Amino acid sequence: MFDNLVESGAHTADTKRRGSFILVTLGVYGVLIVAGGIAGILMAPAYIDMQNLELTALIAPVPVPAAAKTEAAKPEKVIVDKNVDVRKELIANVDRPDLVPKTVSAKASDVPPVRNNVVTMVGTSNSNAVAPMAPGNGTGSIISSAPAKVDIKDDPPPPPPKPTPHAPISGGVLNGKAVHLVTPPYPAIARSAHASGAVQVQVLIDENGNVISARAMSGHPLLQAAAVAAARSSKFTPTKLSGQPVKVNGVIIYNFVAQ
Repeated sequence: MFDNLVESGAHTADTKRRGSFILVTLGVYGVLIVAGGIAGILMAPAYIDMQNLELTALIAPVPVPAAAKTEAAKPEKVIVDKNVDVRKELIANVDRPDLVPKTVSAKASDVPPVRNNVVTMVGTSNSNAVAPMAPGNGTGSIISSAPAKVDIKDDPPPPPPKPTPHAPISGGVLNGKAVHLVTPPYPAIARSAHASGAVQVQVLIDENGNVISARAMSGHPLLQAAAVAAARSSKFTPTKLSGQPVKVNGVIIYNFVAQ
């Protein structure tokens, strides 16, 4: 009997221990479930914010109004009747003896005569202009006073054309064409140095035969200055080309002989 009691007491303790373990386990799981639910609720907004959500909205296209037709600007019609007189027939006024009618009739015409200094045109009716246009400001048949005499002066004759300047022509050696060829003096320094020989001076002669420039091209240096000075003082016959005097470019040769 005691053995059975001991065994029963052992089973009872084991059963209590197991029951306590199960209750603790259930309690832990319950706490974890509740904590997980709370954590999920708290973290849900942050997770939603991290997601890249795109909202596609189907919006009906905005109706575009039909493009208004641009009408070409029509030129404003000028009512000529308001600016000029209109007559079925041009009949001169009695104070215009210079206008003779084509036909003579004993019956008075129902067409009013043309008014002076007013533009008048032939039409299908007889009317006077609201704002009369002065003659010369429009088109149509114009009846006005006799035009003033206009004197037309003859244009003056055009001036004669200016002669075209020609480039200087080459005259070669000009010694024989000189009217007055100046002989250069023999420089004393050149004489003492026994300098001699020919000196060529290039000259440019104007339309009147005067030397306007001269420069030595060859010869002894002690003789060139005297030759250039003599060339500048020389005079030549004017040269003409097609009847017009021209400039001449040539050479004068001076020969210095030692004594």
